[in-house]
Amino acid sequence: MARKRKKSKRKVWFGLLIVLILSGIGVYYYLNKEEVQDFVSKKVPIEKKLKIVDEDSKSRPIAVMINNNHVAWPHIGLQDAYITYEILAEGGITRLMAIFKDKDTAKIGSVRSARPYYLDYALENDAIYVHYGWSDQAKKDISALGVDNINGLTASSVFWRDKSLNKATEHTVFTSMEKIKEYAHSKGYDRDTNKDLLLNYSVDEVDLSKREDAVKADTVFMKYSYYTTSSYEYDSENKVYKRFMSDEPHADESGKQYTYKNIIITPIETHSYDSYGRLELENIGTGEGYYITDGYAIPIVWSKDSRSSQTVYKNLDGEEIKVNDGNTFIQITPPSESVEIKGNTSENE
Repeated sequence: MARKRKKSKRKVWFGLLIVLILSGIGVYYYLNKEEVQDFVSKKVPIEKKLKIVDEDSKSRPIAVMINNNHVAWPHIGLQDAYITYEILAEGGITRLMAIFKDKDTAKIGSVRSARPYYLDYALENDAIYVHYGWSDQAKKDISALGVDNINGLTASSVFWRDKSLNKATEHTVFTSMEKIKEYAHSKGYDRDTNKDLLLNYSVDEVDLSKREDAVKADTVFMKYSYYTTSSYEYDSENKVYKRFMSDEPHADESGKQYTYKNIIITPIETHSYDSYGRLELENIGTGEGYYITDGYAIPIVWSKDSRSSQTVYKNLDGEEIKVNDGNTFIQITPPSESVEIKGNTSENE
């Protein structure tokens, strides 16, 4: 009987102890409700990753020369490029160079021949340079600079002609990432790069509107020549710029318009060096330009120390600009032609 009473008492005391502990927890929670909720709801922060490229990937970019004669339109595969350049070539026509990384784009083009100053921008991205033909100067420079290149004149397996287009032969050449990578591997080209990405991307939103030197940029217009203009209209709903060429939507073969998150404009002088009107670009040194994203533009300063060194883009405070996570179009325009950046009229009134 005595043992049973002792066990009973222990159970009572144990129950009272549990009640006191739970009561204490309840009182503590009531007095420190906000702190407890903060602790319970606290989440381990998730590391943000860039979407436009994989920063951890060491695979080399691929730079493809793109035909921009009007009769060669539409362009195919350019939305997969993370950077695209447009620069004036002879005859008032521009050419594009689209840079891809870790993509399996099945059709790209149409592909056109090399020009020497495009090599500078392939080199600054440590890209394998893909082209179909070349000018005499580009041929010399590719050899002198040791550019890893794939030329359609000697690498026919990488390219094909789409005869269904019913266009002149020079406007029918296309390639694919699979064919490019296979050929690069067979040539023993380095498949990895130790070079940093050209642009300083931010995983957090870059808001230019907070800067005193920012202006609204709902429309952007650039004239290259009598033959070529490039322009953009800001899509505020999707926070991208819709691209136009010579007042027509810049679209792929399905009719879908190309869009870009970032635009960089750098007017740079060119001059002709032969009877064909082929150009040289005075891109070693410094100059001014604009960075445009999310409906605003700021003035910038660019600098490039050598043909292979990376172009550095800085704001007027002397800091390297951060660009939004997304694809970028770099417009290298002739300084003699106009660049217009405007906000919506209704917002300016």
